[in-house]
Amino acid sequence: MEYRQKRQLTFVTVGLIFLMSGIEYAVILPTIWRYLQILEAPPYFLGLGLSAFSFSGLLFGPLFGHWSDRTRTTKNIILLANVFEIVGNFMYFMGYSKWLLLSSRIVAGIGAGAGSSIFGLLTRITSLENRATVFATVMACRQAGLLIGPAFNIFLRLCDFQLGPFIVNKYTSPGLFMSIVWGLLELVVLFMYWDLPPLDHGGQGMNMEEVEVEEEAQPLVTNEEAEDSEFRTFISTEQLEVQGVAGGPSPPPSPPSSPAHSLLLKDELPNPFLDFSARKEFLREEVLLLLAAQFVTLFNQTALETMVTPLTQKYFGFGELQNSMMYFLCGVEVIAGFLLVRGLSRCLADRLVLALGLAVCSISCAWCLVFLTDPRGGYPWQLAKFIMGVFLQLLGLPFLTVSQVSLFSKVTSAKTQGFSQGVRRSVGGLATILGPLWAGGLTENLHLMLGLMMALLVMVSVSVLIVCVCVIRTSRWGHPSSRRGKKEWLHWQNENHCLSAYTDTFKQNKRNLLNF
Repeated sequence: MEYRQKRQLTFVTVGLIFLMSGIEYAVILPTIWRYLQILEAPPYFLGLGLSAFSFSGLLFGPLFGHWSDRTRTTKNIILLANVFEIVGNFMYFMGYSKWLLLSSRIVAGIGAGAGSSIFGLLTRITSLENRATVFATVMACRQAGLLIGPAFNIFLRLCDFQLGPFIVNKYTSPGLFMSIVWGLLELVVLFMYWDLPPLDHGGQGMNMEEVEVEEEAQPLVTNEEAEDSEFRTFISTEQLEVQGVAGGPSPPPSPPSSPAHSLLLKDELPNPFLDFSARKEFLREEVLLLLAAQFVTLFNQTALETMVTPLTQKYFGFGELQNSMMYFLCGVEVIAGFLLVRGLSRCLADRLVLALGLAVCSISCAWCLVFLTDPRGGYPWQLAKFIMGVFLQLLGLPFLTVSQVSLFSKVTSAKTQGFSQGVRRSVGGLATILGPLWAGGLTENLHLMLGLMMALLVMVSVSVLIVCVCVIRTSRWGHPSSRRGKKEWLHWQNENHCLSAYTDTFKQNKRNLLNF
């Protein structure tokens, strides 16, 4: 099979994985509240049940990412993760007690940890220019699952029969349904998914020997501006010349590798964590800011999701059907938002998309803080204010998620993307744990709940604004792409033939200034 066909089928499979994760969320969330009430669980179990899924994903995301970075494979990781999804959802279907239901979400959450490996794969096989577009498409697949999921709930709520010792009803049937779906997806991954080699500048796969040369010779990120392309060519050439002086003459080009030689290379892959430093990688301003934005975004999102079901039941009398229809409409809006971001990411910088998302979410949180904490007026007016708050929150969500993932992949090392994405998803997992716990106990005190959410949004928004201003001011003279910066850099480079100083300074400018 040709590389292009393998690549297309792999992307389709990745889209299906995220689609199924969205469907799982959509069929579980509208029914878990009543399911827990039937099992005589206290109210705080709703927050525990939603947080348990994220907790196990938080723990296993970096582990799966580390595994994929060491082996450069993700297929076996996904196959193993799907097994946990199958078992966890079947435990949810059994539903003997509230503790078994809580355990089922923990087991299923282990399978969700494979997402870090998938994002690491996407980073390795996509170019910088198209990465935000690919991420937006993949995330839109999950939102499509959120859109399709409520449609399945309409039919699952009609289930009422006995299957051996198990009762199949509208509360247990989502678990059985998702077990079957993940089982079918296991077959799809087995036959339609390939571990693709990293991407070169030409857009084709390379063998591992070429990848090592490419990663050493090229900077981590490149500038899209035409003015910088000539300077990059000069720097790359001079870097290779300095390497030749320092290490002797360059070796002759190697002959085409045989299958046995390729297998040997695969078995002797260098450890990407050999020179890895977590402090240098993650304790940088731009990385910490993106992790903070990730935490605040998911904390607020999951807190509002936890609040929505009890709120609609209390003020509007919504049941399972009405909640499913509400999530269906929310899915339509979010998919439209991801399609909008997919188009805007081609003409707007990622940091500008991030700023737009923070602005919209801040307006949404302020709206909810003003109008939902003290509902007044009749039923139509209260419902209209509620719909507007949810609409604004969902409108800003695609801007935040896509820009965060894209920026994070550009300011962290390409060699350890699986682990780095695992750390990012773990921070998000921590937020999805604390968000439901925070909102679950404050459904009767919306002022406190929404007040903290607003404070977090303001803090991150101000930080992003400060960093963007610093980037713009610094890039006027300190980056080689500017005229003054290029002349100063070339003068320094002619006087100082120190490769390590070039590497540290230039890559730091590229990461800290250009990408953010």
